[in-house]
Amino acid sequence: QVQPVESGGGLVQAGGSLRLSCAASGRTFSSYAMGWFRQATGKEREFVSAISRIGESTFYADSAKGRFTISRDNAKNTVYLQMNSLKPEDTAVYYCAAGRGRGPDYEYLYWGQGTQVTVSS
Repeated sequence: QVQPVESGGGLVQAGGSLRLSCAASGRTFSSYAMGWFRQATGKEREFVSAISRIGESTFYADSAKGRFTISRDNAKNTVYLQMNSLKPEDTAVYYCAAGRGRGPDYEYLYWGQGTQVTVSS
């Protein structure tokens, strides 16, 4: 079992960058694929990106391709989401989740509480 905790959100101007981090407690972090999701006000939660257990495979939503990069450091039990060229439509609460199965359709079992990202125009 792991417990993800997100950090790194904040307010940024359009065109700027943010790096989200997700630290997961537990000694089995490398047993889980990790994913990032987001939920904007009034909208459903949507997939952003995912990375396999040892990082050899990554997956992105079309909205994230070319702008966001997911990575992980299993020695630090941490997964990152580097977000560049941010747009106002990227404004949302970003969630980190730990999952199992085969990518990109992992079954996400453990979720963090989320971190707010606000992009001003």
